[in-house]
Amino acid sequence: MNLSYWEIKSWLSNINYTIVGSGIVGLNCALQLKRQFPEAKILILERGMLPQGASTKNAGFACFGSLSEILDDLQSHSETDVLELIQKRIDGLHLLRQNLSDQVIDYQQLGGYELFDTNSQDLFETCLSQRETINELLFPILKEAVFTVKSNNFGFQRIQNQLIYNPFEGQIDTGMMMEALLLKVQSAGIKILNKVTVQAFTELNDAVELKTNAFEFKTDKLLIATNGFASQLINEAVKPARAQVLITKPIENLQIKGTFHLDKGYYYFRNINNRILLGGGRNLDFKAEETTEMTETALIQNHLEQLLKTTILPNTPFEIDYRWSGIMGVGTKKEAIVKQLSNHVYCGVRLGGMGVAIGSIIGKELAQLLD
Repeated sequence: MNLSYWEIKSWLSNINYTIVGSGIVGLNCALQLKRQFPEAKILILERGMLPQGASTKNAGFACFGSLSEILDDLQSHSETDVLELIQKRIDGLHLLRQNLSDQVIDYQQLGGYELFDTNSQDLFETCLSQRETINELLFPILKEAVFTVKSNNFGFQRIQNQLIYNPFEGQIDTGMMMEALLLKVQSAGIKILNKVTVQAFTELNDAVELKTNAFEFKTDKLLIATNGFASQLINEAVKPARAQVLITKPIENLQIKGTFHLDKGYYYFRNINNRILLGGGRNLDFKAEETTEMTETALIQNHLEQLLKTTILPNTPFEIDYRWSGIMGVGTKKEAIVKQLSNHVYCGVRLGGMGVAIGSIIGKELAQLLD
């Protein structure tokens, strides 16, 4: 691409900070950098027309983990690590709400429910038996019992008659959140260039040289906030994990309210605008879903539809309106990677499917590495 003098001078010269990725982390990072360095020239590069990855693709769950997920995490993480993870998710959600306001993101605290299918008797009984132990563990953070038991009053079938309820769980409108974040960033004088893919970068003595699909330029500092796409640019322990989603057309008199988790959180659904949004199924084929291809597969989409028919809406006709997929960043540990990689390069990646909860705080922490 042959750029004009004006384009080079206004958009690509004297850049202090370049952020790769305009998702929740990248945008929050940019805002924090602007607070720390008000005179700095900040540029965000985004590969998509809209933020790619998961920031505009997620289900809008404002959650910190279901009971079975917490128990599962305790199998591979220390108690201290799990508590720190939960605290960070709660703090991150608070920061998101504080930055944008509940009204702007349509935050609703309707509570969350965990369902257990009739073939998961052992898991169900384990969760019931460990419920009080986990409540005691979380009490110092939330100051009251988190998980209680409620009856299945939603008409769900093929599941246990009891659901585990968490009153602290909420939901947001993902589109409204990202619109508000983008507006806030642009209002702060931060530039965003879309449809620009960073192909490579080279660190120099006093700067970083970037090569993109459209142009090359230099920046003083480079911050990578591409989460599931991170392995395309840096060598860190983060793998892509595709999450597939579908949403129905509006359903009259839809009584399902709240956020719902099934099968250790591998499936999740909610009501949004009288539609059921349902996602998950990565556990049907972990290897195939370890991809950055934002497409859908018949295996998972058919299974999601079957789950709607047999379990969630067994007596309610429905039609599918949209299907999509997003890319998360995961690893063997649930902890995000926020660190300086070299003299002028930094990263904030591997959000583990908790981008809504921790994206704001990870973006802030990434920027604070330069303070």
